Amino acid sequence: MSGEVGSKAPSFALLDTDGNEYASSNLVGKKAVIAFFPAAFSGVCAEELCSFRDALADFTSVDAEVLGVSIDGRFANGAFRDANKLPFPVLSDYQKTTIADYDVVWPDFAGMDGYTTARRSVFVIGTDGNIAWKWLSDVPSDLPTIADVKSAIESAN
Repeated sequence: MSGEVGSKAPSFALLDTDGNEYASSNLVGKKAVIAFFPAAFSGVCAEELCSFRDALADFTSVDAEVLGVSIDGRFANGAFRDANKLPFPVLSDYQKTTIADYDVVWPDFAGMDGYTTARRSVFVIGTDGNIAWKWLSDVPSDLPTIADVKSAIESAN
């Protein structure tokens, strides 16, 4: 199954907030933290992405990239990024292919029949391009522990 620890991280090419393509090939030879979040401008998502913002120096000190990914359009993601002063790419998976490839699809989100979004989840990718660690939420209000993400990125190949 895709998205499993030890497997090759699924490749992607998504639009950033400026409409430029950001491809997983940009991560070759680097460590990466990919944070999938359900919705721009929700309080819990802002709290999560701001915690990554506040810990960014810890990730860049070990040559790791941080990316946020949601199904929201690039315009909403851009406004969300600007409002929260996020210094890393926030990518739009509006076609929902990447959330499917990583197996983090959340159907009928928040009781909205037919509304599919990303399950709040974090993947740490090693320099070898493999998934070294993952965290999946059980409920939308769950947040990853930044200390656990830091530990995972430090120990990733």
